Amino acid sequence: MTVVKAENVVKDYGLNGQTVHALRGVNLEFQGGEFTAIAGPSGSGKSTFLHLAGCLDTITSGDIVIGGSSTAKLSPNKLAMLRRHSIGFIFQAYNLIPVLSVEENVSFPLTLMGVEKNEIKERTAKVLKEVGLEDMAKRRPKEMSGGQQQRVAIARALVKKPALILADEPTANLDSKIGGEILELMLNLNKSEGTTFIFSTHDQMVMDYARRLVRIRDGMIESDEVKSEGVK
Repeated sequence: MTVVKAENVVKDYGLNGQTVHALRGVNLEFQGGEFTAIAGPSGSGKSTFLHLAGCLDTITSGDIVIGGSSTAKLSPNKLAMLRRHSIGFIFQAYNLIPVLSVEENVSFPLTLMGVEKNEIKERTAKVLKEVGLEDMAKRRPKEMSGGQQQRVAIARALVKKPALILADEPTANLDSKIGGEILELMLNLNKSEGTTFIFSTHDQMVMDYARRLVRIRDGMIESDEVKSEGVK
């Protein structure tokens, strides 16, 4: 099943009176259950692609189809609904709400979706156990390490049960040991839940774990390699 399909995607930005061509006619397709890294140097367009695939930004031309829905044809409200219900996000800066506890941060997306309180409680407890944070539910983000905060971010992404999780440089602020543990966690969840993971990264460890590696440079696809398995 195709989860994301990019069709001749172009993204231009205006910067200081100049036009920046962030993406130049990108064509990519991702199937359910993939564990894919999009790699490239700074400014290559990898994060831009993730933001477009996550409906956080709009394309200049072309189309991105997510779960059968053409994002180019959706209104801002419908894009927000698609993002809220079908896509999970993991960012290098974690983006946790500092005044909320771990369980409140994780359950927040379900509250926005209008899920009933009992189900919110059950799903939050389940996902916190999956990421090994069931004993830290009452802590605030400032009381946790970077690796623990990233686990909270993963739990928050998973709790919606999305078909797609987009991870933008998720290991950038972590040392190699903690980064490896985070990747192991995501890989295990990918295998057990069948969730599609797409990373943007310049971290060789993420590339090694990926089962597919897409390289992008100057807004264009440089190579697209499917591996039988990653390092695990």
